[in-house]
Amino acid sequence: MAEPAKNVAQQTEDRLEDLAETVREKFDRVTKGTYRDRLAGGRFAEPGEKSRPEAERKQD
Repeated sequence: MAEPAKNVAQQTEDRLEDLAETVREKFDRVTKGTYRDRLAGGRFAEPGEKSRPEAERKQD
């Protein structure tokens, strides 16, 4: 009876590893650069305000 339990545990572990990899891939696909793109595009700026990274670099 110990052998079938080991087999079930191994199968469960393999399935969980596959699931974790799938979740990682989907998460990366969903979040790939979207937040950074929004910041660079000025979507979070106040109305009438634009993001100007070039101007900020010149001041430094």
